[in-house]
Amino acid sequence: MKKIAFLMDPIDSLSLKKDSTLAMIRSAQHRDLDVYYLRQEDLTLHEGKVCGLISSLKLREDFAQSLDPAIAGDDWYSLGKETLRPLADMDIVMMRKDPPFDMEYIYTTYLLERAEADGAFVVNKPKSLRDCNEKLFATTFPQCCPDLVVSRRMDVLKAFHKKHKNVVFKKLDGMGGASIFRVMENDPNLTVVIETLTENGAQQIMGQVYLPEIVDGDKRILLINGEAVPYALARIPSAGESRGNLAAGGRGEARPLTARDKWIAEQVGPELKRRGLMFVGIDVIGDYLTEINVTCPTCIRELDAQFDLDIAGDLIDAVVMQLD
Repeated sequence: MKKIAFLMDPIDSLSLKKDSTLAMIRSAQHRDLDVYYLRQEDLTLHEGKVCGLISSLKLREDFAQSLDPAIAGDDWYSLGKETLRPLADMDIVMMRKDPPFDMEYIYTTYLLERAEADGAFVVNKPKSLRDCNEKLFATTFPQCCPDLVVSRRMDVLKAFHKKHKNVVFKKLDGMGGASIFRVMENDPNLTVVIETLTENGAQQIMGQVYLPEIVDGDKRILLINGEAVPYALARIPSAGESRGNLAAGGRGEARPLTARDKWIAEQVGPELKRRGLMFVGIDVIGDYLTEINVTCPTCIRELDAQFDLDIAGDLIDAVVMQLD
């Protein structure tokens, strides 16, 4: 029987209503994989091997059938005894630790790369998790992107704003809509926004032309081994907001992919597959690619519910096929 370990946030911190990792765990359990659990702090390099303090994990079966929070109670999962064992004992290691993408995250990818060398199949590939900054990686596909600039210089960023007059400035390591500023023409806060985001010229940031199509939603498109799920979750900003992120109060509306969405996915997909990025979420506003999320993509549960899909099941099947 194949063994799959989920390296993830503490299980008690998961949102029972919408967590995508929970859907993956359920799908693995229903496919008769042996499921295991560990956290970032459970990793260790021990006697030349990357090991983890690993516990078996099982969702209570009635809860696993529906993932309905209303029936969860306090015993919706059970963990076995924590045991130190090499990660290479696992056939599959799913890296599902949420950002922040900090040095501890990078150290984790180093350790996972050692486990990969010892024979574990790590999803997503640790090297690519390090290499593919979610905002900068999108610029690999300029034919898909809006006009943008990356700089830490005040004069360069101000010149970009002067040209476009309506610009979004954001940190390169931001998540969930945090530290995103829309700066319009003649905005007196332009200088302080740039100073704040660049930490007075010490950090590179991105300026991106404002896309008015955001009012119709920031579309999350999921790709499994380079192939797009045929529906997107449009995250629509709440009144008075310019950010569609669900974490920033946006609401999700599932829609079939447009012809342009499919074209963007076709541009990006082969490179994702080449880099061992088996599960990725790309963000599209209007006709433009804005981000490529490789660390811990979400929105599985929302799309499943609205279009009767099994995205996590499709992912687990695709991952297992890689072992054959």
